[in-house]
Amino acid sequence: MSKVTFLGGGSFGTALAILLGNKGNDISIWDRDLKVVNDINRNRKNDKYIKGLNIPLNVTAYTNIDDSLKDSEYVVLAVPSHVIRKLCKTIKNKVKKDVIIVNIAKGIEEGSNLRLSQVIEEELPKNPVVILSGPSHAEEVAFEMPTTMVVTSNKMEYADKVQDLFMNKHLRIYTNDDIIGVEVGGAVKNIIALAAGVLDGIGYGDNAKAALMTRSMAEIARVGVILGGKMETFFGLTGMGDLIVTCTSIHSRNRRAGILIGKGKTMDEAVEEVGMVVEGIKACRAFYSIKENKHVNMPITDMAYKVLFNNKCPREAVRELMERDKKSEVI
Repeated sequence: MSKVTFLGGGSFGTALAILLGNKGNDISIWDRDLKVVNDINRNRKNDKYIKGLNIPLNVTAYTNIDDSLKDSEYVVLAVPSHVIRKLCKTIKNKVKKDVIIVNIAKGIEEGSNLRLSQVIEEELPKNPVVILSGPSHAEEVAFEMPTTMVVTSNKMEYADKVQDLFMNKHLRIYTNDDIIGVEVGGAVKNIIALAAGVLDGIGYGDNAKAALMTRSMAEIARVGVILGGKMETFFGLTGMGDLIVTCTSIHSRNRRAGILIGKGKTMDEAVEEVGMVVEGIKACRAFYSIKENKHVNMPITDMAYKVLFNNKCPREAVRELMERDKKSEVI
């Protein structure tokens, strides 16, 4: 069995910690919120993020990051994308070079437009980095509903180790050596989930959402290939699979934020009401910059950006997308 530390006691980190705890591993969770730490240690719950949990006794929470990291063989980064670099700087001299860093955040670093694996490798160059991604809402993983995910790395032997660590009868994990495609798919789909929520908020139906999801696959694949990913990756679990679950699920915070925007709330009002980080907003800003610099045709992302940051009316954005010049259906 292994010693695994989760940095971040949010919903997905806790769900995966329960899974590994139930497999007999020694699990630590670090979180800044003393209420979360006490709820885990005293009540075996984490009601702030997911109600009804039963956290095993071999999962221990800490507010002291040094205590949580002691003797760890794996460190799971379970924080929002914009915190990844700062957190890596914090643990730089606290983890040994053979400790495997597993990232479960999805996004692109604003400003640098680096993928998160690149950010981690800049700050922790001596540690192997593995990305764990795919269509996986924490609420369903926590209650052992069937889920599939993907692991990838620039050093696939470490991805194999993480596959063995997490896989059980409820969570099936595949390997994929296309780290660029896996990360890009996981980031862009959050933008589309926001847009899907906007359609729901306006009151549009299944036809509109089907069109959005299908045509967004063209955008995801288009920008992903230009950035170095493989076309086939975007039609797998971390592309199409993640897109489907995030655009349709009641658990999707990106979709929930989009619904509120579609109903007339501002971006800031929507984020405040959701009460958690909405990764699609940051991803939209990053990929708008990428599409401009790389001259990539991403009309859905373009309109999402204008709705979020230029106060464009959502209905007007949809109308403009529908009235673009006619063309052939191509990727």
